[in-house]
Amino acid sequence: MLGHSIAAMLSDARIDRVFVVVAPNDDKWQSIRSDDERVEFLAVGGASRPESVLNGLIAIAARTCDDDRVLVHDAARPCLGKSELMRLIDGIGDDDRGGLLAVPLTDTLKRAEEGQVVETLRRDGLWCAQTPQMFRFASLRAALSVGSLDGVTDEASAIERNGNFPRLVPGSTTNIKVTTEQDLILARAILAEGDFTR
Repeated sequence: MLGHSIAAMLSDARIDRVFVVVAPNDDKWQSIRSDDERVEFLAVGGASRPESVLNGLIAIAARTCDDDRVLVHDAARPCLGKSELMRLIDGIGDDDRGGLLAVPLTDTLKRAEEGQVVETLRRDGLWCAQTPQMFRFASLRAALSVGSLDGVTDEASAIERNGNFPRLVPGSTTNIKVTTEQDLILARAILAEGDFTR
């Protein structure tokens, strides 16, 4: 999955570097080979996603300008298509708010207590966040550095907590997050169906 996610990020020539944040004690990444000089592994991963992203930003700070755009992609989303990546980069452009790929929620939402439905929630205006998410380096680092990271589930939520409101760029339902065995089966089928680097 990590190899596919890296390849997806390399599909756009506008991406100068791909920094892959891994846990300090993880050596499985060493089996992943990339001939692309833009790929660099950073063994600075933390206990959570926001910690890992912040550690990665700190690690690259000397090579980055405050206004540089940083795209954060989840390795658990190996099915990112080139067109979605292009749409994100083009859609955000120079917008200082930054933004993220997302798809409108289509399922009916139920809130439950003790395994029983207690409320049906309105889905109007609700979107499912995806990655990549794209922000200016300084803004993202500042948002992740302020206070506790509790409740921060993605980069956009950290930016929002700082009083900024990222743009939503339409993603794709094929850009799934692999968290279960069934997701892995679906991801294999999606990847087998098409060339996502075109």
